[in-house]
Amino acid sequence: METSFPRKRESTTQAKVWIPTFVGMTGNQGDFQVNRNASLNRKTTETDIKIQFNIDGSGKNRISTGIPFLDHMLSLFAKHGLFDLSIKATGDLEIDYHHTVEDIGIVLGQAITKAVGEKRGIRRYGSSLLPMDETLASVAIDISGRPYLVYNVPLPRRGKIREFDADLVEDFFQALVNNSGMTLHINLRYGRNIHHIFEAVFKAFGRALDEATAIDSRVSGVPSTKGRL
Repeated sequence: METSFPRKRESTTQAKVWIPTFVGMTGNQGDFQVNRNASLNRKTTETDIKIQFNIDGSGKNRISTGIPFLDHMLSLFAKHGLFDLSIKATGDLEIDYHHTVEDIGIVLGQAITKAVGEKRGIRRYGSSLLPMDETLASVAIDISGRPYLVYNVPLPRRGKIREFDADLVEDFFQALVNNSGMTLHINLRYGRNIHHIFEAVFKAFGRALDEATAIDSRVSGVPSTKGRL
């Protein structure tokens, strides 16, 4: 005797659709925050940093820090992360680049935190393994609210790119992590050319952050069993 089973009932429930950000749109739409951008200004006796940051952008950027190599790296970050980013920075460059680089990291970290907001609906985790000619770099991010930096970028030689001290890159990311509350792992798998190494790192950072901040319609509320991040 054959046993018959009831046919599986097809669900008629529609998945929630994320409504993207539009100019002039504020507040929240369902579980998702809209208008995910930030505009910040930090002025000290050493630097004056103005940043506008839009998570849901297209990679448009205007960077002016007085440090050409840093301009280039931040432009790569915005372009490959599809963030709209404007940075206007002045600082005591006649003394050293350190104050300006670190303070830009501080303000960009704060801008990321403000733009992400309450973290509802985001993927939270993001990673990128990115090649640049002979170089391979990996970046992994957790928007956890717990600042922690792992920075394993052994350079083939100690040196500068023109007048930019390579050690300042780690200082930049440490300042950003401290002020964004993210966990950030940056690992160089291998590489020979210092410029290629940092280019791969900044591109991978942009792509990983894009993934971590992306809205996923399957996520209900904050992506944590604790209910908050």
